[in-house]
Amino acid sequence: MGFSSCSNSNTRAVDRYVPYELVEYPGYKLVWSEEFEEDGKPDSTFWSFEFGFVRNNELQWYQPENANVKNGFLVIEGKREKIKNEFFNSESNDWRKSREFAQYSSASINTRGKKEFQYGIIEVRAKIDTALGMWPAIWTLGTTKGWPANGEVDIMEYYRVDGKATILANAAWKKAGGRYEAEWDESKIPFSNFLESDPDWPNKFHLWKMHWTEDFIRLYLDDELLNEIDLSQTQNPDGFNPFHQPHYILLNLALGSNGGDPAETDFPREYLVDYVRIFQEDSSE
Repeated sequence: MGFSSCSNSNTRAVDRYVPYELVEYPGYKLVWSEEFEEDGKPDSTFWSFEFGFVRNNELQWYQPENANVKNGFLVIEGKREKIKNEFFNSESNDWRKSREFAQYSSASINTRGKKEFQYGIIEVRAKIDTALGMWPAIWTLGTTKGWPANGEVDIMEYYRVDGKATILANAAWKKAGGRYEAEWDESKIPFSNFLESDPDWPNKFHLWKMHWTEDFIRLYLDDELLNEIDLSQTQNPDGFNPFHQPHYILLNLALGSNGGDPAETDFPREYLVDYVRIFQEDSSE
């Protein structure tokens, strides 16, 4: 299950970008890819679904119906629709149960327990929806411990920071204090920077990449380095480093919360993923 890990830290250049094609990285080999070639539901050999209200007081009800493979792409669809919360409890203080209805739906898929990896290069080519209210993400979580002690890597997030559209590339781990206190290494780039360079940016596919060794995690967007995380600085208070363990992949489109209020946004919305590819060091070389 999962991928063989690579224990040898390697700092070879990995920044070449060839759209649509399989990129070759010297010293690395492709160990797994999901090209989304067969129409239907995402392959259950690799992917599982989240269900219901999940995190961050978001507006959407996650359900499998909103994730489908069509014409070579994973299509995650955000919809405005009223859905009965089957876990509703009028006396509960948990927001996941106290809302009687959801007004929106979307999907979140992940490879937990099916495809996990430790070190290497992950590429995800995607076209994100940048409308108000959208919060698309490409991220990873560690396989052991609860959040944030398990470690989180946000290869891509798009949402509103102080009301302004922003591209983020982050990592989080456990901070001393309460159970859910997180330490963050964040990079926040105003989305306007990308629009100034290319006004048609939202209508195009882009390549997000994570290069992960024992020593660092580097996060790229279309060949531009957005953030480098020094893994000598990411230990939890108990000394455990969550980035020295296998991680799994999540792809989701959240609505509301950090994404902003989607009330005036037209629906449906679409977040498209062309492929996910994992490369690891070639031990035969």
